Amino acid sequence: MPEEAVEVIDLRSQITFLQNRVKELEEENAKFSSRLSSCRCNELKEKKPKEKCKNLGEERGEMNSGSRKSGRKKAAPKTPGYDTRIMNHHPRRYVALKVMYFGQRFYGFSLEAQMDPTVESEIFKALEKTRLLIGEKKEIQYSRCGRTDKGVSAVGQVIALYLRSKRKDIDAHNKHSGETVPEEQDGQPGEIDYVRVLNGVLPKDIRIVGWCPVPSDFSARFSCLSREYKYFFWSDNLNLSVMETAGKKLIGEHDFRNFCKMDAVKVHNYRRNVMSFEISPCNMRFQGHQLYAIKIKGSAFLWHQVRCMVAVLFMIGQGLESPEVIDALLDTRTLRKPQYLMAPEIPLVLLSCEFEGLKFSCSSGTRYLKRPLQILFSRHSVVEIKQTLLDAGQALHAHLENECRLYHLQAAIFHEALLSHLPLSIGAENKDASSNGVTRKKASHVPLMSRETEPSYEERRAKLETAKLRA
Repeated sequence: MPEEAVEVIDLRSQITFLQNRVKELEEENAKFSSRLSSCRCNELKEKKPKEKCKNLGEERGEMNSGSRKSGRKKAAPKTPGYDTRIMNHHPRRYVALKVMYFGQRFYGFSLEAQMDPTVESEIFKALEKTRLLIGEKKEIQYSRCGRTDKGVSAVGQVIALYLRSKRKDIDAHNKHSGETVPEEQDGQPGEIDYVRVLNGVLPKDIRIVGWCPVPSDFSARFSCLSREYKYFFWSDNLNLSVMETAGKKLIGEHDFRNFCKMDAVKVHNYRRNVMSFEISPCNMRFQGHQLYAIKIKGSAFLWHQVRCMVAVLFMIGQGLESPEVIDALLDTRTLRKPQYLMAPEIPLVLLSCEFEGLKFSCSSGTRYLKRPLQILFSRHSVVEIKQTLLDAGQALHAHLENECRLYHLQAAIFHEALLSHLPLSIGAENKDASSNGVTRKKASHVPLMSRETEPSYEERRAKLETAKLRA
């Protein structure tokens, strides 16, 4: 018999086995569903001896006449989500997750923000939905590398926390930390595919791009060696060489209190180390305009520090300030922060967070394809197999590629709308539509050194101490 015919017969037998196994699983599922619907375990748990409760209440004088007549108890309000304490019997491991998100619709990253949604709130909703959280929130040892502001995006944000695990051979110190993620072996289960599981329930503008086991003393904030940001901008009427000369002055350890939004309550040390600064063109042009990016790398950054530095650099690039203004602003002994607006938040991206020894991986379900179908179906349900047959890395790549295509389509629509408008008349660019043809006068630039200054750190602290005494 030809080899091809043998393969066809073998394939048909496997398909037949698959179909029969699906029927068996459906029958078993129906039986379990029927048993579950008739289960009264929860009712028996909640039910209490009425007589005992009554006597106890009379002894304490806690029952009124209405409660003695009815004997009914007020139902406790139901809380949304699930009780993570019931998952305590599952093994868990401490892991770091690399996160990307498009920040335009979020009110920052942190869950503590006063508005919703935030990136963190969406991540925790996904963790609860997938039952990956174990124990109370204070027990999961959660940390994040940075708190990006409203509208700021990231492709390399990192968080760390304890998650449910399949591995029972991990001790309390997370012994497997830093090692390669183990694949499934005979008799030994592989790890949960955290990337695939979470991306299946997260919104489209948030994605987990990798995970890595980490030691129990790891902190996404304090273990980070450096953070790198990119700020995108169009090079219209900007002197890039002068901007780069000024930007190089920021490199090194300086007191950056004049380049941030000061928080005198929580922050007392404003010295930070900027490791590198560069301006480079991006692979994107529009109607002859080139897109550029400022890349800044540092050990850590203050609140709004990058956006403040970029704002001053834009003034220098427009010729409104000289590069020497950087030196003046870094000299905090003689100058307080002048009042100026920060650069917009949308073009800012947290590019990467660097850690020692961490190797993030996007785990794959393709390992199951190497195993015989009989063994596969004897150990896993149909739903699990359908999910794991998709490679998490390929799915992530396809999602990002699709989002890029979508944004290009949207850009094309806006471009068509732009082309469909009548050309502007001569001098219209200098006139306001609501000014009846009167030419607008451009606002004059007030030099930074001549502007009103903000309160110093010492003045802010004195005000706080005075408020404490009055309270």
